[in-house]
Amino acid sequence: MTDVIRRKIDRARPTLAEGAPGADRGWRLALARATRDAMGLDLDFRKLTITRLSLAEILDIAPERALLALLDGPAGGLGVIMLSPPVTSALIEMQTVGRLSTAPAAPRRPSRIDAAMVAGVIDRALSGLDEALADEADLVWAGGFRYASYLEDARPLALMLEEDVYRVLTAEVALGGGTGGGPGGRDGTVILVLPAEGRGERPALATDPTDATAPQFTAALQAQVMQSDCRLDAVVGRLTLPLRQIMALEVGETLILPSAALDAIALETLDGRRVAQARLGQHRGMRALKLSEAVQTASPPQAPPRPAPVPDGEPPSELRAAG
Repeated sequence: MTDVIRRKIDRARPTLAEGAPGADRGWRLALARATRDAMGLDLDFRKLTITRLSLAEILDIAPERALLALLDGPAGGLGVIMLSPPVTSALIEMQTVGRLSTAPAAPRRPSRIDAAMVAGVIDRALSGLDEALADEADLVWAGGFRYASYLEDARPLALMLEEDVYRVLTAEVALGGGTGGGPGGRDGTVILVLPAEGRGERPALATDPTDATAPQFTAALQAQVMQSDCRLDAVVGRLTLPLRQIMALEVGETLILPSAALDAIALETLDGRRVAQARLGQHRGMRALKLSEAVQTASPPQAPPRPAPVPDGEPPSELRAAG
């Protein structure tokens, strides 16, 4: 019962930031370098998502006629990598004829020979992932996997893999020029499936906490910086109104800002000092500001001058003038 509850909790967790940025960045670099170094094939990532799926869900995501390779991992863990037909054909063509054909490959089921030819690239990519995660926590679940065997279809996975939660890295890639980017360019999918509960060794971190190149130094510095608050207000425009008009405002009323411009937004401190200018945009579906000039260092506010001391027994000049 405890295992069932744990799996339900794992599946209910948010999936948008799973494994990021370690596994996300590491897999992008490792797979692209593996195809480039092994056969001179350029691979670009169009999109990469990391999610948690159950074993039943994994059986449903395998692309049709995909090359399925079983992976051996630490402590007997098993994973799977799935290559869609365009990816498989591109890897085979680069090794057989040294270039990608301008005509699309004929649809066919991958064979053991195909798997043997791409096994080296898979191992090179997984080894590169280990190196990329050498100092990151994601090494516990994403490191230590290598090519084990070829599967003719996804049905044996139901018996070979444990009934557990898995992290699934789904990459949409472009090879050899991508969508119309060059002759023979291919678009395809690479799916890496690994157990969510890591069984590997934790990364060996440097022992000197004062070493600025050590990962734990970076993490400690980030923790200190992120605890500091710095608020900036984005000012689109200002409007001065009489108090009676402000008190008479109602819900839904529109105020016209005559000098407002979305490409000239001022970033100001709490005391109204302007430190930079920006324009309004968006990033990943959220409103964002793009700086259009360097941030200026704001000098600290100057304290108002203190009045000169008045000798005892002599009233201030203002009192003398008032009689």
